Parts: sequence; structure tokens; C-alpha cells
Amino acid sequence: MQIAYNEALLGMQNNEGGPFGALIVCDNKIISKAHNEVLKTNDPTAHAEMNAIRFASAVLGRFDLSDCTLYTTCYPCPMCMGAILWARIPIVYYGATKLDAAAGGFDDANFYNQIQNPETIIDLRPLNLEKNKDLFIQWIEKNDRKIY
Repeated sequence: MQIAYNEALLGMQNNEGGPFGALIVCDNKIISKAHNEVLKTNDPTAHAEMNAIRFASAVLGRFDLSDCTLYTTCYPCPMCMGAILWARIPIVYYGATKLDAAAGGFDDANFYNQIQNPETIIDLRPLNLEKNKDLFIQWIEKNDRKIY
């Protein structure tokens, strides 16, 4: 966790992003470490956990990180939690809580509430439902598809 903490400090001190750091371990080896780079990249998805997952997947050459552990300085936001689920990471150690992040000016706790009913904050409009639904039929019929 100290390495994740140091990553958070590095990103903060260089004005690259907020106070967030993360690392991924596999077979007792550090595979990746990262910090928040939202300000550096102008990419709202450049959270520490997202970056650590991207780097680990590149290093390992696979998207399935089910044999890895994530260490992060704060309870993951909904976006990062989604990425953790998609990467199949089974264990996450975190430092600060959602409420700590909120006290620091970050919307994590609020986003967790909003994501339960996104229609209340985002104007979600269906378009070309049947045509796009057909993509899933084509996917199921695809003989060489790889499930992830």
C-alpha cells in the first residue's frame, strides 16, 4: 500500500491528478503502478485504478487479471469498480473511504447514489434498437468469438 500511497503523492505533487494511487500484484510481483492522471491527460477516465489495470493488461498480454490483486489508496469509484469487475480482479485492498473522497472534494459517494438510477441525471434516449440488437445476434453466431 505504501507504493500506491507514493504514487498518489507523485501525481498530486506534479499536478497530474488527484490524490489517488494504485498498483497491481501478480505472483507476489508488482506488475503495474499508477496514479491519477486526469489533469495531465485531460482524460476523465485516467484514474489510478484504470491506469494500473491498463498497464497490467499490457504487461501480462491479457485482459483477465483474475490471478491479480489491486491495491488502491481509496475505495474505487463506480467507473473503476466496473473496470475491476471486467478485469475479474478478485481482491482489492483500499485505503481511504468514499466519504473520505467526498470530504476531499470528489464525487465518488454521489456517483454511487446516481448510478442506481442514471435516468434521473442523464437524458438516455434509445435509438435504432432493433438494428443494434442485431449486433448481439451476430456476436452469438460468430464462430470465433472470445467471451470476456
